[in-house]
Amino acid sequence: MAASATPRPSLILPRASSHSHSQPSAVGLTSDRVAASRRRRGDFVFVVNPSGANGRTGKQWKQLLPLLRTRLADQCNICECITSGPSHAIDVTREAIKDGADAVIAVGGDGTLHEVVNGFFWKGSPVRALDRGPDHSTALGLIPLGTGSDFARTFGWTNDPRDAIDRIVRGVKSKLDIGVMEGPNREPHFFVNVADIHLSAKAGYFASMYKRFGNLCYVFGALRGFWGHNNQDMRIKVNGGEWRTVHKVTALCIGNGKYFGGGMKITPTADPFSGNLEVVILQDFKWYDFLLKLHRLYGGTHLSVNGVSSMRVQSIEVAEVTASGGIFVQSDGEHFGFLPTKFSVLPGAVDFFC
Repeated sequence: MAASATPRPSLILPRASSHSHSQPSAVGLTSDRVAASRRRRGDFVFVVNPSGANGRTGKQWKQLLPLLRTRLADQCNICECITSGPSHAIDVTREAIKDGADAVIAVGGDGTLHEVVNGFFWKGSPVRALDRGPDHSTALGLIPLGTGSDFARTFGWTNDPRDAIDRIVRGVKSKLDIGVMEGPNREPHFFVNVADIHLSAKAGYFASMYKRFGNLCYVFGALRGFWGHNNQDMRIKVNGGEWRTVHKVTALCIGNGKYFGGGMKITPTADPFSGNLEVVILQDFKWYDFLLKLHRLYGGTHLSVNGVSSMRVQSIEVAEVTASGGIFVQSDGEHFGFLPTKFSVLPGAVDFFC
């Protein structure tokens, strides 16, 4: 699932004016003194998904940019990158970090944030600036303008971009945990919010086909996910211990953040600064159980419901008892693949504007 390599520009430049081209460019950089001056001020790279929320993200971004320049232009170079398709945000994030950016800010929903977070890593290791020294680090920021924006809910943030700009201007950062997942090929992939298995992952896979309907996409995805669904016995290994069997699993969710699926508080005690992941397992749920208990799932009060269990882990491996290769796995609402999969946490891996 790694992004394909792209030619690496020497610097992602800020827009000189509102009429400048919005894509990353290396043209016109002929003076080492100019480049050094820009570096001293620091580059804040805003990675924008213009198609997010059915195109609303791109429109909101254009309206937001003048305010952003007013608030930030005196303390950093504002560098704008408009993504052009899947995995583009991964590529431009890696290039920005290599070029020494002080911050990369995801502008969009959970999918855009997911790609930006994966851009902080390459082949399982953190990406580093090429000429800023070993102590330099690039911070992660978020302006939530997407369909779900579930990760922002963990902190009680609204979708008001002015609040997000305030957080970035204040510059307060904390060490954010990042989740890691490895499939059968052992190639690491990263998540920041929630990874999940079986029914919820299958519903998320189908929901992605209905994004044009906004938050209703989660309802349509759930309906399609239930079609032909069967609870499955699974094997789990927690923190490198012994394998054990968990019977009739409906869904298994691994939370770094608390919310998924457009506001469902599925892992309610997760804390992305704790160094742990919260695992919540739903067992032997029928379709009517979701109808009867939906309010508890959304309110985060479901941990005391029969058939629901929770644990804190540093790692968990999940596999089928009888291999079929058809149990869905997703992370941050993006389809990852199928079981078996190992999940673990990188404590304090990224500085995060909060």
